[in-house]
Amino acid sequence: MGRSEELSEFQRGTVVGCYLCKKSVREISAMLNLPRSTVSAVILKWKRGGITTALPRSGRPHKLKEEDRQVLERVALEKCLPSIKALTAEFQSASGASVSSTTVRRELHEMGFRGRVSSYGKPKVPKVAKKQVDVSRLDLRIGRVVTAQQIPDTDGLFVEQIDVGEAFPRTVVSELSQHVPVEQMQNRMVVLLCNERPVETRGIVNQAMLMCASSQDKLEILDPPNGAIPGDRVTFQGFPGEPDKELNPKQKVWEQVQPDLRTDGQCVATYKGAAFEVAGKGVCKAQTMSDCEIK
Repeated sequence: MGRSEELSEFQRGTVVGCYLCKKSVREISAMLNLPRSTVSAVILKWKRGGITTALPRSGRPHKLKEEDRQVLERVALEKCLPSIKALTAEFQSASGASVSSTTVRRELHEMGFRGRVSSYGKPKVPKVAKKQVDVSRLDLRIGRVVTAQQIPDTDGLFVEQIDVGEAFPRTVVSELSQHVPVEQMQNRMVVLLCNERPVETRGIVNQAMLMCASSQDKLEILDPPNGAIPGDRVTFQGFPGEPDKELNPKQKVWEQVQPDLRTDGQCVATYKGAAFEVAGKGVCKAQTMSDCEIK
């Protein structure tokens, strides 16, 4: 914090003169437009030693007047100049004061300016906290299989058109033909991961991923609760965040979340113990596979 300017000898003498005329500190302060603390200090010094002359104070005095400091602050905030040298030149032009760059830097430092000169006039941008990695970042939705057929010349791949409550069905490629007859796929309700980045499989763009309970030799499609409709969101109690628009493969969100996706002892699909739930309708389950991973 900067210090106030020294009172002149005339001002100090006036303070003492008013005091001798029986004026109170409050009255003198108001008359001379001086802080009460300053008036009191001048009177006390006169009482103790009969002097009004200011004694030398510790610390380096300001080379700039208060009005010049205000100009300097305004220049620093408004101009966003690239260097202390450029700022000094602009300040000298605006104020008429002749000071060095070193003095300008010191004065700015005392005003609280820190960092690069070019950043003085820019508002500080708060750091954005990293988004927590948990299941809330997955866009899991209920879907209905509109059509399903096996991809020719493949051992286990289906291509399905699945309604997820959007204008058009999504194309999904899944490795289910060895586990589920194609007839059982028609009009089946399923759980889909909808915000993976689309990838091409056998020349087909895969736009989502079917959620299944999985073991080394078996897969079961997760069943949504009765009453669920295409587009219903799957949520998790205790994980209220919003899903990413699209999962960034570099962040490996799916790879970090998937190990905690499992069916429990009652075949209910869970994440860290929280059920795959459709609000007001129930939970998602496997048919027979308990204590298995989900992928």
